Amino acid sequence: MSTDAIVLLKEDHKEMRRLFKAFQDAEEGPASQRQKLVDQILEALTVHTYLENEVMYPEVRRLLPDLEDDILESYEEHHVADVLCAELASMDADDERFNAKTTVLIENVTHHVEEEEEEWFPKVRDALGRKQLQEIGEKMIALRADAPRTPTAPKAIKKALDAVTA
Repeated sequence: MSTDAIVLLKEDHKEMRRLFKAFQDAEEGPASQRQKLVDQILEALTVHTYLENEVMYPEVRRLLPDLEDDILESYEEHHVADVLCAELASMDADDERFNAKTTVLIENVTHHVEEEEEEWFPKVRDALGRKQLQEIGEKMIALRADAPRTPTAPKAIKKALDAVTA
């Protein structure tokens, strides 16, 4: 398994795309199936954004000050996703807005992922050496086990509040 931070984040993105597609395929299906998929999406996003906010973004911000604007935009995109995730965590799949809210979350996260992979990751990879990306990745791997799994977990709530007060 690679410890390269960008490779690890892209693996998370791939899993999110799989879950998004599964939700879209199940949109007309039973509420229980949609609920299960959204619960998986919320867990994947909560862990992923926590690792980016706690490790990747601060490290890149420190090492590559020229990417400050990109990082600030990413924090804000995460904040929007955090709000949607918190709302979805308190909803039932049979709520009339559940599918619509999930679709908006998917659209926002897909936009964020595309920006990261097409614009931001190449800049980071060009500027940082393999060794630095592996060190960042190792920190992310170490933190993953303790990352929050739901948008209502205390660490996830703190991350969302930090975005408001920063």
